[in-house]
Amino acid sequence: MGKRLLSVLLASASLAVTAGLAEAKTVIHMMHQGDPGWVKTYGDVAKRFEEANPDVDVELIYAPHDAYNEKFSAAVMAKQLPDIMELDAPFLANYVWSGYLQPIKPLIEKDILDDMTPSNVAQGTYPIDKDLYAVGLTDSSVVLYGNKKYLEAIGARIPKSVDDAWTKEEFEGYLEKLSKLDGVKWPIDTFRGYGIKTEWITYAYGPLLDSAGCDLIDRTSWKATGTLDSEACVNAMTMMQTWVKNGWVVPGSSGTNQFYADGKPAALALGGHWFYAEAAAAMKDDIVVMPLPKLGDKGVSPNGTWIWGITKSSEHPDVAGKFLSFLLKDKAYREFAKENSGFPGLKSFAADSPVYAPGGPMAVAFEQASKTAVARPPHPAYPTITSAFMQAVDKVFNGGDAKEALSEAAQKIDEDIEDNAGYPPFDAQQ
Repeated sequence: MGKRLLSVLLASASLAVTAGLAEAKTVIHMMHQGDPGWVKTYGDVAKRFEEANPDVDVELIYAPHDAYNEKFSAAVMAKQLPDIMELDAPFLANYVWSGYLQPIKPLIEKDILDDMTPSNVAQGTYPIDKDLYAVGLTDSSVVLYGNKKYLEAIGARIPKSVDDAWTKEEFEGYLEKLSKLDGVKWPIDTFRGYGIKTEWITYAYGPLLDSAGCDLIDRTSWKATGTLDSEACVNAMTMMQTWVKNGWVVPGSSGTNQFYADGKPAALALGGHWFYAEAAAAMKDDIVVMPLPKLGDKGVSPNGTWIWGITKSSEHPDVAGKFLSFLLKDKAYREFAKENSGFPGLKSFAADSPVYAPGGPMAVAFEQASKTAVARPPHPAYPTITSAFMQAVDKVFNGGDAKEALSEAAQKIDEDIEDNAGYPPFDAQQ
């Protein structure tokens, strides 16, 4: 009896262990940002993936957009990195250099990799080894939105393509005319209300400076002094400061959208592609979409958006890659992105997005991606570059001296690079 009982107990224990192993699941953590609509969408995709893969749990970690980098830094300090992280494309060089991300090509389904637009590939590529570290459904751009009735009232020319963009003289002339037009409170909303805790200033205003012959840093020597505080940059920032002093720009204190506000709204808006869906819904036929103006010899627009990477510390990178591939193919996810005027980063998504097709209302934005898009500096010092520049712009817009503010920003950037010994191997690029 004793031996038989022992055998039964051992068998039961073995079954319990086997059952426990069968019930054990692979857990994948994904850190992301986004408004409530996106949060729900990610949650719904995760549930569908879990239903198709009952041995996997996907746990979502939400971080507010404006505090995302701080929350990620806290995860780094706590050595609790997620398997999948959402990252803003210009920060990719810093994350790869710091050892947080691993190459993603072996982990993502090949048909998705083959589906990426050149701009999507560029935003996810590390410039040193030219390898792909992140992938996304979307890319991004900034355009100039206009209220047709106000533009017609001042006899403004409506550009039909990137090559036909307004010149500096036209743009400033129209701003002045709009400032005197009855019904217009401000000529333009540049979304100063986003503040300096977001990437908006560098993302949206940087291309205007670039168009005027300026840049945030020399992309060969990786020195900011002599470039960011050059005559071209000082003149460009002084020009934008004049717009503010003239009362042409919606102040930050007036919120993040005065383009179709009640009362006396702004006549123009320097806004992201994502703004189109809500603006068009409110304005109907009154909205026009135009390329960014040429403030110098060339037109320049931004690119780069929030994309997905897999961390080096992930214990299940293959499962993380499987989930990302599932996410990027998910029909409901794509449909939600399309409803929110998502800028195509996959060719198949572009084909399913008539708003960006030739003749579509946002066609000029997609045209900018191939003709005028310039990435923000792909350097590990980018967090310092953007922070210093945004602080400088804020000082200038609040009445500070442009030369002084830009020189101070350039010094901060150069000191950070020097403190990190040039961020090797970037120092060898000089």
